Parts: sequence; C-alpha cells; structure tokens
Amino acid sequence: MYIDQLLLRNYRNYKELDISFENKVNVILGENAQGKTNVMESIYVLAMAKSHRTSNDKELIYWDKEYAKIEGRLVKTHGKVPMQLVVAKKGKKAKFNHIEQRKLSQYIGNMNVVMFAPEDLNLVKGSPQIRRRFIDMEIGQISPVYLHDMGRYQKILHQRNTYLKQLQTNKQTDHTMLEILTEQFIDMAVRVVAKRFEFLHLLEKWAVPIHKGISRGLETLEIRYKPSVDVLEDQDLSKMKSIYEEKFQSLKKREIDRGISLFGPHRDDMLFYVNDRDVQTYGSQGQQRTTALSIKMAEIELIYSEIREYPILLLDDVLSELDDYRQSHLLNTIQGKVQTFVTTTSVDGIDHHTLKEAATFQVESGTIKKIQ
Repeated sequence: MYIDQLLLRNYRNYKELDISFENKVNVILGENAQGKTNVMESIYVLAMAKSHRTSNDKELIYWDKEYAKIEGRLVKTHGKVPMQLVVAKKGKKAKFNHIEQRKLSQYIGNMNVVMFAPEDLNLVKGSPQIRRRFIDMEIGQISPVYLHDMGRYQKILHQRNTYLKQLQTNKQTDHTMLEILTEQFIDMAVRVVAKRFEFLHLLEKWAVPIHKGISRGLETLEIRYKPSVDVLEDQDLSKMKSIYEEKFQSLKKREIDRGISLFGPHRDDMLFYVNDRDVQTYGSQGQQRTTALSIKMAEIELIYSEIREYPILLLDDVLSELDDYRQSHLLNTIQGKVQTFVTTTSVDGIDHHTLKEAATFQVESGTIKKIQ
C-alpha cells in the first residue's frame, strides 16, 4: 500500500497543502521548525487517528481555527481509496472510502504505518509506558478486536480506580461493587494479555533473524513479556482468570489503602535480551539501537504477514541517529517494496543509492515543493 496524495487544511503550520507522493522513497528536506515532521505526523495521524508526538489533539489545529482536516488517497491492491480525518476541539470524525466510521476502532487498520523516530530508540531504554504504548498501537493496526478490548479495559480500569479511591476515603463502604468491577476488569485483562503474548511471539519470530543480520551473526535477540501477574503464554483464559483472581485477593487490602489498581496490563512490560543479557540494563548503546531497529523492521514484515500488504514506513529524522552500517541495512531492506518517507535537514553524508533515486521535497515555513 502507499499514499499518492495528501491534503492538509489548518494542520499545525499548514493552512493549505495539496501534494502528491511516489511509491518509493520520498525525502522531505528542510531546516528545523519549518514543518518537516508535521507532514510526517499528518500521515501517521491519518492512519492511527492520533499523534505519536502529543496526546492533546488541539495542538494539531492551526492556531486560530476550529478544526484540522487530513485527507489522503490510499492505493491498495484492490484500488484507490480516499481517507479523511477531521480533528475538531469537540472530537474526531473519520471517513474511509467516503463512508463515515461510527467508531475509530473500525477506522484504524485500514492504512498501516510504521513510524521510526529518534524517540523510538527509547523503546529499549525508556519507561515501561513507552513499550506498552508501542504494543497497543501495533496490535491495534492488525486487530480491531484488540482495540475494542483495550478500550473496554481502560474504561473499567478508570471505574475501578474511582471506586477504590472512594473506598480509601470512606465515601463508599460496600465491597460488592468492587468485586463486580474486578470481575469485569479481569475478563478484559486476560483477553488483552493473551493477545499481547501472541503478538510478541510473532514479533520475535521476525525480529530474531533481522537482528542476527544487523549484528553480523554475533547476537541473538529474545523478547519477553513481563506481566504484573504470574500468567504464562501457554495458559488458557480460564486458568489466567483464576490466577488474576488470586492476585486480587492478595492485593485487595493494599489496593483499597492506596486507592488504585496495582495489577493488570496497564502495569505490564516487555523486556529485550541479547545473548541472554537484559539490553536495557547491560546493553551498549549500539546494542540498544540495533534492538530498536530490528523491532521496527520486524514490524514491517509482521504487518505484511498478517494483511499481505506492506505498511508505509515513516523515518522521522532517524537516519542521522544511525551509523553507516545500520543505515545501509535499513535502506537495503526497504528498497523497492515499502513506500518510505524520510525527513532530514540534509542528505549529505548518507551515501546510498536508494536516496539518490528518491523523490525529494523541500519544506520552508509551512510550504513544500518537489525539487527532484
């Protein structure tokens, strides 16, 4: 799949933009703070209905306007399909093939993207929250059911935390409601965790050979899911539920004392091991970067294996963060099969034929024009 036309209205620093892209590498050049990343972000938002840079949708809207609109023409195996996302101060509206989508969970997944930005290097060394977000966003692209389950889980988690806080402050004394909320909470939690186990197993399958290739055969990568409850990948949902229920009973008093849920998928993590050593703690910066790059490249192959179309790859100012060898490995892998967008202040020093053959655009003060 690829996007051949992008239209922006009132988006960030773009009042109006109408631009065509090619089904190959598209390089977007420009100095900092001119709008390079805004173009990249708009493609991501069109696909995912949320930004990778901010959770505040109002930041996406041109400063004195009521809404921002992103439109794109997506080319898939079966033909061209228009997409539209309107971000207003009151919420979002999405259309796919001219049909308004009642729920964003039905919209997400029609256009698949893989984003790799400098902050993604924190996937390995950053906080568990970064890794949980990564897992949720990536599974959501290929599984609408997961998006629905995760949405339900978050809603019940919020209700449960509210009730625990009321029990903590003695505004409520009835534990029956807590039992009911916990039962619903556990039902959703085990579904989420089972899907995460399944996804990370698939991701590891694709990432291991990629990592071995980048490390010249010297390193073996392993991805482990670290749940906050002692459940295992090969357990069925009923077994997981009983383990969760035991955990609840053991933590019930502490949860009421603290007024917050102390277990569940919102407290889980994933760990990366290279040659049986925890990369976050013991890995060199080079090993951490190789791991992050392997994960991102594995995403591309995983999505293709699930939907039989390659996703769009967004490389936001990341090539300069990689050494020549890792740059070449990435560019050789994507060449000829993945529509790729690259933002950079300059291609000087990046000596690769893929970039020499790329479509090139110049961005300056919220305007963009093709120069090659």
